[in-house]
Amino acid sequence: MGTIQLNDVHKFFGDIHVIKGIDMEIEEGEFIVFVGPSGCGKSTMLRLIAGLEEITSGTIDIAGKDVSALGAAERGLAMVFQSYALYPHMTVRENMGFGLKVAGEKKATMDAAVDRAADILQLDPLMVRKPKELSGGQRQRVAIGRAIVRDPAAFLFDEPLSNLDAALRVQMRIEIARLHKKLGKTMIYVTHDQVEAMTLADRIVVFNDGIIQQQGAPLDLYRNPSNLFVATFIGSPKMNIIPCASEGGGISLGDGTHIDMPVAETAPEFFGIRPEHIAVVDPSDALIAGTVGVAEHLGGDSFAYVDVPGLEPINVRISGGSDIQEDQPIGLSFDLDDAHLFDGDGTCV
Repeated sequence: MGTIQLNDVHKFFGDIHVIKGIDMEIEEGEFIVFVGPSGCGKSTMLRLIAGLEEITSGTIDIAGKDVSALGAAERGLAMVFQSYALYPHMTVRENMGFGLKVAGEKKATMDAAVDRAADILQLDPLMVRKPKELSGGQRQRVAIGRAIVRDPAAFLFDEPLSNLDAALRVQMRIEIARLHKKLGKTMIYVTHDQVEAMTLADRIVVFNDGIIQQQGAPLDLYRNPSNLFVATFIGSPKMNIIPCASEGGGISLGDGTHIDMPVAETAPEFFGIRPEHIAVVDPSDALIAGTVGVAEHLGGDSFAYVDVPGLEPINVRISGGSDIQEDQPIGLSFDLDDAHLFDGDGTCV
């Protein structure tokens, strides 16, 4: 069973409180992605689950059993690292089977497990090679194969694709998604990459300063952030955030622009709108008018960073490509159904 339960987990390094009372239940077969900025605690939380670090207080249960006092080897988990951690003097086959060999498994059992993993990951042509003869993507597949051979209760991935180039990251991301579908195993995945999180996860857990800011399905977090931190962290490019104040049945932006929209009893101080929820219109019909400061053309999409007097530059996504140019006058209109308001504490209101 791959259910994992975290109960009021704390971790101190000396006087530094790194993990601050995490409660979480991870279901059998779920793909969980931990995201957050550097130093937020996401990798530490993964290492606590793996048993590579000791918790200061709280408990960790795996398949209903408290494993808090058990070492990494006794928890029935397999971890895949960013650095591959392959033995350079061993072949691919020897690397994949090493854990079972140390555990004293019979050769026939070990060979069958290695052959099965090699078939899943299409590693058969590489079995006699050594790590130095492999590409980065191939090395990472071997590292994943070594984890599969152990038939763990759950897989733990610590930024496994960050050493790969952009094309290989896409390929490996697809392979990991297929692997999860094929094995049906619980997977916990740490990354700083927005695309990996949004495309792989059943549930994203957003960490900051050792606590969980929000967790949920990728599109739920994207569409309904609970606070300003999640709103600006999830999504690339990030949400536009504009200072505002309540005014006459709506809000007033920092440049004096009035917007008619429902306002809660809690006074909003920030207005949020994502780049794709802004339309380019004729300046005479615009809610806001400005000038294109920077234009980025990415083929299917273009991004315009619009300079508006009294405001920070507003990022606009234009789908289908565009010939928009720098210094061009531009008008903007907002889709208010997809706008967000936040109070002074950063909470969505």
